[in-house]
Amino acid sequence: MARKNNRVVLGVVVVIGALVYFGFAGFQEGKAYYKTIEELHDMGDAAHDKRIRVAGTVSAGSIERDGTEITFRLEQNQLTLPVRYTGSSPVPDTFQDGAEALCDGKYLPDGTFDAKLIQAKCASKYEAEYGTKEAGQ
Repeated sequence: MARKNNRVVLGVVVVIGALVYFGFAGFQEGKAYYKTIEELHDMGDAAHDKRIRVAGTVSAGSIERDGTEITFRLEQNQLTLPVRYTGSSPVPDTFQDGAEALCDGKYLPDGTFDAKLIQAKCASKYEAEYGTKEAGQ
């Protein structure tokens, strides 16, 4: 009887251990550091092994499409960051020159940001002009 109880206890310990491991691994995978372009450059080699989110404005004329790969430059306070998007999701319709973009991915040793996700907005396109009333007011 004691031997059967030991097996049950061992099984419970293994299941709890697996749940803790997968929970921790999922948390680590979901964790992303938000950095400005300047902070990203300042991190140096420490940035290469972390998942990072970086935001900036898409530089005018920098968007190039080659099949499913898109390359462009983000700019922020006179600093630029070359970005290569290789994600599987389509880029938003608002992703264009001058749009604010948030890229999620990894900073490569060659200085390129390898984005797996892009979020873009062009707020000025949707904001009401100063002094006008919004619909329904």
